[in-house]
Amino acid sequence: MRNGPVATRGRVLSPNDPRQYDELAGEWWRPDGAFAMLHWLARARAALVPPAGRPDALLVDLGCGAGLLAPHLVGKGYRHVGVDLTRSALAQAAAHGVTVVNGDATAVPLADGCADVVAAGELLEHVPDWRRAVAEACRLLRPGGLLVLDTLNDTALSRLVAVHLGERLPTVPRGIHDPQLFVDERELIAECARHGVTLRTRGIRPGLRGTLAWLVRRVRGGPTPTSGREPRIRPTWSTAVLYQGRGVRHG
Repeated sequence: MRNGPVATRGRVLSPNDPRQYDELAGEWWRPDGAFAMLHWLARARAALVPPAGRPDALLVDLGCGAGLLAPHLVGKGYRHVGVDLTRSALAQAAAHGVTVVNGDATAVPLADGCADVVAAGELLEHVPDWRRAVAEACRLLRPGGLLVLDTLNDTALSRLVAVHLGERLPTVPRGIHDPQLFVDERELIAECARHGVTLRTRGIRPGLRGTLAWLVRRVRGGPTPTSGREPRIRPTWSTAVLYQGRGVRHG
């Protein structure tokens, strides 16, 4: 079942409508803002990326938003190229050192095999055709290149936690998800394999103690942690809600 429409600044937008990102443009870099959890996830995603193994290594960040991955890649040696549809977000990404490309994750205007790493964080569950986005991510990878991603599983528990509960907390904007687009883990692994990438997945979740402390401070209006001190994303035994993937492109 779809979420209902979302009223934003006098307009009624459907769930997952990309215009929400323009309406929420001022929230991207606020540690206590609507996109707080995306900062936590970006940190965890960057931890999967090793230092660059060659000069001029390229990392392509699909659905880069305002460039939240950038601070966590400092010193790793990559040229960071971010691809996104939302120009207001790209302007902020550029201000954080990302080379930006205004484009669709299902038709990326970059060459085959150009990337040492492709990151697709919190993207696939927002794409009407996630299989095309996966095909593009794999196409961009050079042989031996690394794919890192995180997304929401297509399960009843995921819809309950991420939408019906999560969107009532200050960590997730109301109406940002369309649960019909959530991505089945087994189908994602199979789709990556079709394009030459062996993907390994694991469940992840926000640390309970840190998240609870963050929420209490947020509700009370007290100071919230700066980057590096926010709640941590932890591995968990279950992939039923949120899961992370890491895979290598075969030669």
